[in-house]
Amino acid sequence: MRKNRNGVMLLAVLLLASCASEKPSSSRWPTAKPMWPLPPDEPRVAFEQLITQPGDVGIQPSAIRRFSNWVTGDRTGRESLSKPFGIALDERGNLCLTDTGVNAVGYLDFANKKWIYWTAIGRVRFVSPVAVAKRDGTIFVADSGQGAVIAFDERGKLKLRIVGDLKRPSGLAIGAGRLFVADAQEHCVQVFDLRGQPLFRFGRRGSGPGEFDFPTHLAADHSGHLFVTDSLNSRVEVFDWEGHFQSEIGSAGDASGHFSRPKGVAADSFGHVYILDADFDNLQIFDLSGRLLLTLGEAGADKGQFWLPNGIAISADNRIFITDCYNQRVQVLKYIGQQ
Repeated sequence: MRKNRNGVMLLAVLLLASCASEKPSSSRWPTAKPMWPLPPDEPRVAFEQLITQPGDVGIQPSAIRRFSNWVTGDRTGRESLSKPFGIALDERGNLCLTDTGVNAVGYLDFANKKWIYWTAIGRVRFVSPVAVAKRDGTIFVADSGQGAVIAFDERGKLKLRIVGDLKRPSGLAIGAGRLFVADAQEHCVQVFDLRGQPLFRFGRRGSGPGEFDFPTHLAADHSGHLFVTDSLNSRVEVFDWEGHFQSEIGSAGDASGHFSRPKGVAADSFGHVYILDADFDNLQIFDLSGRLLLTLGEAGADKGQFWLPNGIAISADNRIFITDCYNQRVQVLKYIGQQ
């Protein structure tokens, strides 16, 4: 049944999403690792782990020089997540995320056992980092407060700052050597090369095919699809990498297959499309035609439960990373079913 949440202003609802003051109850899976769907159906998705701090992934303070770069890139910082928001994986499967609770950007290098946090890059301090993407050693961060995309390397060295016609960048994706940026205020997607040069833009405000009403999240798959969360139209639109409309997934409603507050979107190696809903605290999985395959999750703080899920990223081996914002953690699931 649909929940009521407090909201104070439109863009805050879209990008920073306030929620009820009381913490959801939890008791469904106190010890067991949940799987979905429930028996007797064959499981397709399994819970793997929670990430709240370096120790959860085997990184100890003596091994990581604590959290690097609280100020300059080499200083001690926080050791636990505050409000993880945007999330992405690089080519090596390492994790990038934004934390709006401390206005920071994090990078988790699994192989080298490093967990680094930046609140500033040089003299550029993050104001409201909401989305992140990474390719070829460069980390791109959409800062909605600055109206810019900040790009820097793994050592925290500033490479470029993309402004262009951006007003409120809210989502990032990389595909075909291009950086796609959702601009919630301009109701469009702006496209740049990876050196920050503008290429083209598409979309305008509206509810028709290829139109947007506050687009917020982006994802690109390996088959030439770009997925755009069209927030106030309660759907995800699918485009090719040239910005040509292909199809849409979902619509407004409170039943499975519909959305109230769609957020993060991602695709796995089988072409399944995963879409989070921050109002229903769940994850819905579709095929590319928009057919609903599975719904999982509910409000709560146990494994497999959510409190304002926002960002999602899926690795090459189909591990599913979800920022569970107000539970102050990243949940890791895995697709274990067949295509």
